[in-house]
Amino acid sequence: MTTQTTAPENAGTPTPGAPTGLIGIPPHIGRALATGGGALTIASTFLAWTWTAEFPGKLTIYGYPGGLQVLVLICGALTTLFGLASYGIKGLGWLTPAGADSALKLSATGAFAAAWYTVIAISTKLGGVVNLEPGGYIVATVTLIALLGALALPFERPEPDPIDPDDTAWEHFRHNTRHNLTVLRAAFATGPVKAPARTLPAYAEILVIVAALAVGLTVFTYGIGTEYDELFIGFLITAGFGFAAVAKAGLIGRISGITAKHRNITMIGAFVAAAAFPFTQSDDRYATIGVYILIFATVALGLNIVVGLAGLLDLGYVAFLGVGAYTAAMVSGSPSSPFSLHLPFWASALLGAAVAMVFGVIIGAPTLRLRGDYLAIVTLGFGEIFRITVLNMDGTSGPDITNGSNGISSVPNLNILGFDFGQPHTILGVEIGRFSNYFLLMLLITLVVVVVFRRSSDSRIGRAWVAIREDETAAEAMGINGFRVKLIAFALGAALAGLAGTVQAHVTYTVTPEQYQFAHVVPPNSAFLLAAVVLGGMGTISGPLVGAALLYLIPAKLQFLGDYQLFAFGLALVLLMRFRPEGLIPNRRRQLEFHEEAEPPTVLSKAGA
Repeated sequence: MTTQTTAPENAGTPTPGAPTGLIGIPPHIGRALATGGGALTIASTFLAWTWTAEFPGKLTIYGYPGGLQVLVLICGALTTLFGLASYGIKGLGWLTPAGADSALKLSATGAFAAAWYTVIAISTKLGGVVNLEPGGYIVATVTLIALLGALALPFERPEPDPIDPDDTAWEHFRHNTRHNLTVLRAAFATGPVKAPARTLPAYAEILVIVAALAVGLTVFTYGIGTEYDELFIGFLITAGFGFAAVAKAGLIGRISGITAKHRNITMIGAFVAAAAFPFTQSDDRYATIGVYILIFATVALGLNIVVGLAGLLDLGYVAFLGVGAYTAAMVSGSPSSPFSLHLPFWASALLGAAVAMVFGVIIGAPTLRLRGDYLAIVTLGFGEIFRITVLNMDGTSGPDITNGSNGISSVPNLNILGFDFGQPHTILGVEIGRFSNYFLLMLLITLVVVVVFRRSSDSRIGRAWVAIREDETAAEAMGINGFRVKLIAFALGAALAGLAGTVQAHVTYTVTPEQYQFAHVVPPNSAFLLAAVVLGGMGTISGPLVGAALLYLIPAKLQFLGDYQLFAFGLALVLLMRFRPEGLIPNRRRQLEFHEEAEPPTVLSKAGA
């Protein structure tokens, strides 16, 4: 009986019996075509792609990439980098701990998609391919060559699972042992394998964290500042395939392991990078989107306590945001408020969080003995009851407290220690406007929520939440008071949402009932909040923040699609859930639930059998 062996992923020459890709080109030729095509893609971005400036992005200039050419250049650079790494070039192995071939396929596909989208967009908008310059034909050809070369590469073993900072020491030991056994099996099957990368010194790991945060800030700033529709679609193509390629290479997992070792430095650096965002904007237009993203993300992080840690499906969570917003609007000096109060911000913020917490206890006490779908239906009903109640408190159908559908308007701008948030200010030589001021304030609120989430999840009560989520019956059998633990999660999540609502009231000037529906065209709403938690990664800190940013930014930028906006958005969510159901930044425990088939089977036998 003969067995068929496979060649190492980074081999540069063919091996008899080696697996092949989707097309019949030998892998070593395909690797050369993909790498060379990536290099030629870079060169083609320095050529003119069209002769007229009617298509935006300055694509008529030789020697200077602009607009969509920059995005194609990035994909071409990634393709070239992964192609060189697949040849085992010294120094590039650290960037591809899981192998370069899979990443090379994705980056080449991204370059092809971005380039051909640009060529098609130019031809459609200007009236035919006759409007293309030679650079347009060249980039279409070389990206196709790179894609064909990448498709010739063999399919290899999956990447190792990244280390999750939430894992215990025993889970880290099991992860490392499982990975080492995988490497040994590959060594016996294919010959020598590449040694693991050396551990970096502490200062180098901190520099890696700084570089990763700088890249993240650059990508976010570029995406939020795209000036025309075609550029944003190209950005989505580049960011999607680029992230997938870097993740397949194992670099995301490697950086996650480094950030897990320096959690405090990572958190401080992330918030410093976020605080730098307003200083990168020339006007207040994009800071407006930024502050709403932070409000959305902060509320999603509070919901992550309820859904991600405790496993309670809450479909009316946006009502707690409304409780905090209405409370702050009533006590902040609004002329339409029934109360003649003008409390300082710290008092209105604490009051809004406290009132939301009380509502969380009132709603949770009689309902948290329910489980699953029944609890979801009850919370959905609470969200609608809240909206209808504030709608009817107009002096006609009920007491005159909330002004009904008109809401509480003219909420004054905050003034903290003489700093008027409604006026532009010059900080570090840069003038920042109203929404930038609220962005920095909301960033501090987000920091508070992140600290509360982190300390809660690492505490004894946080472990109890996870136990309840995994198996409530088993947790109660081990002595955990399930009802009390769930009620604490519900109350804490409600308080965090109410805290974010106090800032939202001042940002939006007016608090109205339609802002807090289950499904509303503009987030935040309960449906989008839950989607942000699931999309980003349940049970993590960064997951809901990233998911909320995407769920707010993408619809805001897709308004040009009109009636097809929600269709395109829904299709993107379906594809993401199909190929990454555990979320963009998953918790390792939940990731294994979706990829149990990747685990090698364990065979137990009696000693000496």
